[in-house]
Amino acid sequence: MKYRNSVSVLTILIVAFSLAAGLIGIISSNSTGNSLFVSLHGETVHLYGKGIYGNDSVTTVAQAVAQDFVTVFLGVPLLAVSCFFARKGLLRARILLAGTLVYFLYTYMSYTFLCMYNPLFLVYVALMSMSFFALAQVCLSFDLAVLKKAFSSDFPAKTVSIFIFIFAGAIALMWLGRIIPPLYSGTAPAGLEHYTTLVIQAMDLGFVIPISFLSAALLIRRKPLGLLLSSIMCMKGATMLTSLTAMVINQYIAGVKMTLAEIIVFPTANIVVLIGVFVFMKKIKEPNRSFETVKQ
Repeated sequence: MKYRNSVSVLTILIVAFSLAAGLIGIISSNSTGNSLFVSLHGETVHLYGKGIYGNDSVTTVAQAVAQDFVTVFLGVPLLAVSCFFARKGLLRARILLAGTLVYFLYTYMSYTFLCMYNPLFLVYVALMSMSFFALAQVCLSFDLAVLKKAFSSDFPAKTVSIFIFIFAGAIALMWLGRIIPPLYSGTAPAGLEHYTTLVIQAMDLGFVIPISFLSAALLIRRKPLGLLLSSIMCMKGATMLTSLTAMVINQYIAGVKMTLAEIIVFPTANIVVLIGVFVFMKKIKEPNRSFETVKQ
C-alpha cells in the first residue's frame, strides 16, 4: 500500500481551513438578533440575525455551531493524529483517516449546499473539494489482499453488519417518514423553514444509506472492501452521532423545542456506537510489513 504525500498536504490544508471556519462560526455566533422571515410556504422563520450565520434560522445555527465545536475539538485533532500515524504505516490509522475524511466531506458538503450564502462560502467549497480528493487517494491506496488479512479470527463481522443494517434502516425510515406524508398532503416537510430543499436528507438517502447497506452486505461475507467501507461508515456513524449529541445540547440551550426521544436517544446511541467503534478497530490486525510512502 502506498501512502501519498499529497494526502498529508491536503490534510494540513483541511486542518487550517476547518479551524478557521469553525472558530469563526463559534465566535461570531455568541449572541442572536431578532429577525423574522416569512418563507415561500408561509412559515414564519426566526432568523439568527447576527454573525456568519445571520441569515440562517435559529434552529439551523444551533446545529451548525454545535457542528463547529465538534469539528474544532474532535474532528481536527482526530484528522491530524490519524494522518500522523498513517504515515508511519499503521493500517488502523489509515482506516481512521479515511473515516475522518468522510466526516469532513459530509460536513462541508452540507455547509456548502445548506447554509445561507455567507463570506465563508469559498472556504466551504475548498474544504469539500480537498476532503473528497484526499479521501479518494486514501481509499485507492489500500491493498485489498492486505485488508483481507486484517480480519482477526474473532472479528465480529456478522454483528457489525447487522448493526449497520439496523442503523442505516432507521435513518432511512426516519427521513422517509418526514418526506412522504407531505408529498400526499401537498405541504412543505417539517424543518424546511426558508431553505430550498432537504439537503441532509438527500445526502443520506442518496449516498450514506446505500453505501451503508453495501458495506454491511460485503462485510458479512468477510470481503476486504466490506472491511474498508464498514470501517468508514462506522466512523461516519460515530462522528455523526457525536455531532447530533452536541446539537441536542446546543438546541436545548438555545431554547429550541425537542422531543424527549431526541434528548435521550441520540446521546445514548452515541455512547453505544463509540464503544462499538473502539472494539471494531481493536479487532483489526496490523500487517507485518509497513506501508510505502511515495511522493505525489
